Amino acid sequence: MSVKVHKITSLYHGKIFDVVLENVTLPNGVIKDREIVRHPGAAAMVPFLNDGKVVLIKQYRHAVGKFLWEIPAGTLEPDEEPIECAKRELVEETGYKAARFDKLTEILPAPGYTDEHIHIFLATGLTLVGQNLEDDEVLALQPTGFDMALEMIQQGEIQDAKTIIGLLLSFMKKL
Repeated sequence: MSVKVHKITSLYHGKIFDVVLENVTLPNGVIKDREIVRHPGAAAMVPFLNDGKVVLIKQYRHAVGKFLWEIPAGTLEPDEEPIECAKRELVEETGYKAARFDKLTEILPAPGYTDEHIHIFLATGLTLVGQNLEDDEVLALQPTGFDMALEMIQQGEIQDAKTIIGLLLSFMKKL
């Protein structure tokens, strides 16, 4: 049996995402309401300097009330391809331009309540061109040895899912 959507009610329309309430018949025939965060998607990248260090950022995230270690990332603009978003966000957040981007994966960070897809790339051949932060981005760059970044995951210092996945897939690619 397929899913049938009976009614969609807009609950919130925001700058970045929308929240809707959908009344649906689930594959098992049960009819339920589902609150869904509709998100345009994002791109993230694991940027490696020529010396093998990965460029991490320590960014303030108000939703969790603290600074988090992350790889650079950003939200897709309307009709923007993920690779173009990755290129734009890398320069904006880190000040580096990459000669090469290789797609590592595409993830669904929280499919229980959002349709967000995050496209994760490996970025290499970095050249410093100048950072261009938006006024609400509170972050600091931290080039980090790759082994140290992996240790930070094990120690619980890196908690951001896209960052953990990006770093681990980069490690797997190197093997």
